[in-house]
Amino acid sequence: MFIKVTTSGGRRYIQLVESYRDESGRVKKRTVATLGRADQAGGQLESVIRGLQRLRGDTPPDASAVATVADVRFESSRALGDVWALTELWDELGFGELRRVFGRTRSRIDVEALVRLMVINRLCDPTSKLGVLRWLQTVALPRFAPKEVTHQQLLRAMDALVEHQDRVQAALAGLLRPLIDQDLSVVFYDMTTIGVEGETELAGDLRQFGMSKDGGIRRQFMLGVVQTAEGLPLTHRVWEGNTAEAPTLHAVVDEILALYPVKRVVLVADRGLLSLDNLEWLQAVRIGKTAQPLEFILAVPGRRYG
Repeated sequence: MFIKVTTSGGRRYIQLVESYRDESGRVKKRTVATLGRADQAGGQLESVIRGLQRLRGDTPPDASAVATVADVRFESSRALGDVWALTELWDELGFGELRRVFGRTRSRIDVEALVRLMVINRLCDPTSKLGVLRWLQTVALPRFAPKEVTHQQLLRAMDALVEHQDRVQAALAGLLRPLIDQDLSVVFYDMTTIGVEGETELAGDLRQFGMSKDGGIRRQFMLGVVQTAEGLPLTHRVWEGNTAEAPTLHAVVDEILALYPVKRVVLVADRGLLSLDNLEWLQAVRIGKTAQPLEFILAVPGRRYG
């Protein structure tokens, strides 16, 4: 049985209806009872509902404990979907294993959790470290209480990340190897410039003045990224802002071959990596301890060779 609302003469009526099968097996409906007009049946409906609850053995709720629509107020909400999905992906990829790497630090903070927080923020709403704290107040991030995180903890987590960079890279490579085609891997290498602000100078500072990608001279550092043909990032390196692109190729190729022991690699890079020294070196590179050469595709300036 179910409730059905019908309209007649401009008024709405409430009926209790049941479904049944006739002698030929066809499904039909019939009215069991008419409960009256919708605008006048409030008290009668409450009596029917309480009677049905008693038949089922249910305890009717205390009227004083039931909130009406007028009592309900919408104050605020937190975003859940994207941060929940990314947390699940983080766990599925096994990145929680980074706890073992950071477990060797002298810090008492949960570095893996803080790094996870900053990575998810970078994917959802990239902002500064202070901005991460404000963003955290707007989301329901699993396994996180917003008041437990401070700006200083985020900075200390970044220090730990840099301090253990090599071990983090090795751990991530171990997790990503099953996702890499062991027979043939096409990898793309590119560099870009990351402009920075500020005038302070530190010993060994990566922030140096150099030619940026937009053609001007500015304070910056260089970022090199290697990824698969499917867009999966494999490794990255940073250099001083006045570093030429071509000399960076050797270190990156050596690192890729050491981290990901595949049988065949095709390296693709743009014209910024083109030099006679690089061509000679690439032709001499062998994969692992085999005679398999490293294959490569380097772009050339069209205006020069066209």
